[in-house]
Amino acid sequence: MTEFKYSIDSDGVAIISWDVPNKTMNVMSLEGLNELDKHFDSALSDDKVKGIVVTSGKRDFAGGMDLNVLADMKTTQGENPALGLFNGIMQIHKLLRKIELAGMNPKTKKGAKPVAAAITGTAAGIGLELPLACHRIFAIDNEKSKIGLPEILVGIFPGAGGTTRLVRKLGAMNAAPFLLEGKMLSPSKMKLAGIIDELTDKNDLLSRAKAWVLNATDADCIKPWDDKSYKMPGGEPYHPNGYMTFAGASVMVNSKTQGAFPAAKALLSAVYEGAQVPFETALKIEARWFTKILMNPSSESMIRSLFINKEALEKGAVRPKDIPNQKVEKIGIIGAGMMGAGISYVSALAGIKVVLLDMKEEDAQKGKSHAENLLNIGVKRKKIDEKKKSVVLDLITPTTKFEDLKDCDLIVEAVFEDPAVKAEVTKKVEAIIDKNCIFASNTSTLPITSLASASKRPEQFIGIHFFSPVDRMLLVEIIKGSVTGDMAVAKALDYVRQIKKTPIVVNDARFFYANRCIIPYVNEGAMMVSEGITPASIENAAKQLGFPLGPLQLTDETSIDLGVKIIKATRAAMGNEYPEKNGDEVSFKLFEEGRLGRKTNAGFYDYDEKGKRTYLWNGLNETWPVKKHQPKFEEIKNRLMLSQVLEAVKAFEEGVLEDIREGDVGAILGWGFAPWSGGPFGWVDMVGIQNVVNMCNTLSVSEGQRFAAPQILLDMAKNNETFYGKFIKNKNAA
Repeated sequence: MTEFKYSIDSDGVAIISWDVPNKTMNVMSLEGLNELDKHFDSALSDDKVKGIVVTSGKRDFAGGMDLNVLADMKTTQGENPALGLFNGIMQIHKLLRKIELAGMNPKTKKGAKPVAAAITGTAAGIGLELPLACHRIFAIDNEKSKIGLPEILVGIFPGAGGTTRLVRKLGAMNAAPFLLEGKMLSPSKMKLAGIIDELTDKNDLLSRAKAWVLNATDADCIKPWDDKSYKMPGGEPYHPNGYMTFAGASVMVNSKTQGAFPAAKALLSAVYEGAQVPFETALKIEARWFTKILMNPSSESMIRSLFINKEALEKGAVRPKDIPNQKVEKIGIIGAGMMGAGISYVSALAGIKVVLLDMKEEDAQKGKSHAENLLNIGVKRKKIDEKKKSVVLDLITPTTKFEDLKDCDLIVEAVFEDPAVKAEVTKKVEAIIDKNCIFASNTSTLPITSLASASKRPEQFIGIHFFSPVDRMLLVEIIKGSVTGDMAVAKALDYVRQIKKTPIVVNDARFFYANRCIIPYVNEGAMMVSEGITPASIENAAKQLGFPLGPLQLTDETSIDLGVKIIKATRAAMGNEYPEKNGDEVSFKLFEEGRLGRKTNAGFYDYDEKGKRTYLWNGLNETWPVKKHQPKFEEIKNRLMLSQVLEAVKAFEEGVLEDIREGDVGAILGWGFAPWSGGPFGWVDMVGIQNVVNMCNTLSVSEGQRFAAPQILLDMAKNNETFYGKFIKNKNAA
């Protein structure tokens, strides 16, 4: 299989075109690396070749490295996978350094053959690291294309020279947003940043790149860091300016990650150490730190969940087989509140016709206005143009007439969380829609099987649970009722794929999966407050675990009155089974005080007049005095972690979750569960099941049976098993 095509034009320019067969996006494989190496050897040794242009045969340049390459490198050395990784990475460095030097005389710095990169569209990961090794980078000026180094987002960092080259090109300060935040920007913004050299239109890309290589001088082919007079922009670490930069970067990284994300710290170490030595040595340092982070279980878990598993779910890993594509042509959304309006926006943005229905005309119009406001923000940020905005808005039809739903092939009901209201809506809609139309409820708590009892065709009734805000949250939870059919599941999955979100499919149960795990987390925080544990310790423990929000702040964000409503409903549903030990008194007290969270500028936290969160409310300590003897910080962390993990494990044990991959991806995308861990099941595997059982045994004695280890954990601990070893045979499988 040929992944790179090689040709020489009449002017003596070698064109190396990246075009992986049977893929819409180029990804780098071991075969591709070997082909690229051979093509450069051919071009550099051929006297007829005056220069080289590296481009793509596809609309986009490249999506990055095939992560199976890293897995293959690990296996080459048998019992010493770190050596296999290091040697493999150094081979990539050797290839890119060959491209960079391009045959120049090492002493005179003359005689190099000019190499230009012609980026056709999006370029990520090694898709940018390869161009950074070329002498000049050209890119098509297209605002929809994104260029960058997003590796940090999946638990690693740019390890094919991208870290070292970008820092030497921009300086540590200016390179930080691209390395530490994984920013992917448009070509025009990357040119402003100094990463892209020239912008062209689509028709001129190759001709401009060719013209440059034919006219380039020896000086044009010398990278700044290969020049004897080179000084790092912003200063080296031992320079006064550089010292301030690196000191500040260290503080920033530790402040943002709280030590929970090893890749950021490793990246900073590679940059700091590499900046003090010659370029070749810096590449070796980068390779060592990259190897170290790849050997870290956290990175393996993040890659597995945020790349391999996420991609598998988006491609239909759990989709019912033998059902043809169920693309949604027209969707009806009942209820134009924040959720309904958000669903209508993401649907129209995906090119789906939307009927947005509410009881009052002004409410339906307000729902469409929400989409217009989001589109205006997109125009302002230059993510879309006025034409696209107009097209999207034209797809949304606000209405008060149920008759307008008759041609819809999917309905999403997003009315109040009241079974009677939802039942009435279901009957009205089913009287209008076609017999093949699928009906979905966007409920977050009410059982789907119960809601489906109002339907004449419960096999076509399903839950599609969006997270707020709909336009930003990536996860959608699809809930199967007791008689929901495969056609409804396929329709829901295909719809979620259309709107470019990640689906998980779960079976019906109280709170489904996501809320089932989130609620114990916020309850545990409230419970600890009532026990007299320092509120700041609770919040900081959560942050050091890698959660984006502590349980008290999360409660403020979701609103305390909602929590009170859920408590009352759960008490009524569970009756005598409702746990005696709980933090309900804290929520009820705040509710009585009118402290409903961020929306009232008062909750667990105080807020200023602009609504900015300031400090924890002093009234917490006055109402629930802090006890003299505080628990160990590790115990607080374990309570917060296990309150969620044990619910995830029970959900899998009970069959609510059918696939642990969905449990891990859903946890990270749904409520920000410690991404460094790869999700609750990844965390258990990383910590070790016996160690988790020991934590459970300790906490169940001091805190009660809510921390008792589920039977599945006890059984797996006896056999020394792991979740991914037992339930997913091939960890690298899509």
